[in-house]
Amino acid sequence: MGTPQEELATGERSTRNRVARSILDHGPSTVTELAGRLGLTPAAVRRHLDALVADDVVEAREQRVYGARTRGRPAKVFALTDCGRDAFDQSYDKLAADALRWIAEQGGGQEAVAAFARARITAQASVYRRAIEGVSPDKRAEALAKALSQDGYAATARTAPVGEQLCQHHCPVAHVAEQFPQLCEAETEIFAELLGTHVQRLATIAHGDGVCTTFIPKTSTDASASTAGRNPA
Repeated sequence: MGTPQEELATGERSTRNRVARSILDHGPSTVTELAGRLGLTPAAVRRHLDALVADDVVEAREQRVYGARTRGRPAKVFALTDCGRDAFDQSYDKLAADALRWIAEQGGGQEAVAAFARARITAQASVYRRAIEGVSPDKRAEALAKALSQDGYAATARTAPVGEQLCQHHCPVAHVAEQFPQLCEAETEIFAELLGTHVQRLATIAHGDGVCTTFIPKTSTDASASTAGRNPA
C-alpha cells in the first residue's frame, strides 16, 4: 500500500490527465469551462494547468472569435501542444508520413498522394453516409459529428452566423496532415458531398489551430448562396 504522499501524487496525476483529456475532447478551453466540466474549482484547474504548461502538454492562447468581437480583453484558453497530442495516440505518424513520402517519390508525385487521400476518406465515408441517411438537413451536421467522434475526432456541431460549424477537437492524423495537406482537402470535399452543400475550412489542427473548424452555410435561404464561399468571421 502506498504512502499518503504517493497516493496524493497519483491522484494529482489522474486529475491532471482528466484536464488534458477534456481539452483534447472539447478543444481549447477556458479555466471556467474546464472547472464546470470536471467539477473542480477554478483554483484547482489553474494549478493543474500550470503543471501541464510546465510539462509542455498545454499552452495558453488568446481565444479565437468568429464573427463580431465583443468589448473587453479576449479570454485566455488552454490548448494541447504537439507534445500533448503525442501523449495520446499518434505513435504511427512517422510511419504514415514515410509511406506517403515514398509514394510521392516513386514517380507518383503529389497527385498520387491526393488520390490516396481521396480513397482513404471515401472508404471512411460509407460509415458517415449511413449515419446521416434519413436525417433532416438541419440535423446532418450533428449526425456527422457523432459519426466522426466514433472515429476518434471528438467532433461537435454548433450554430454559427448564417450556418453551422463542424468542429473536430482531435485529429488522429494531424502530424501527417501537416506534411500532406491533401488529407485535409479530401476530407473537406467528402464533407461537402455528404452534407449536400459547399463547405469551407476555417481552421485545422494540422496548421497550428486548436481545432479543425468547417463552416457549413445554410442552404434554405438565398443568403447562404452568397456567403458559402467566404469566411463568415
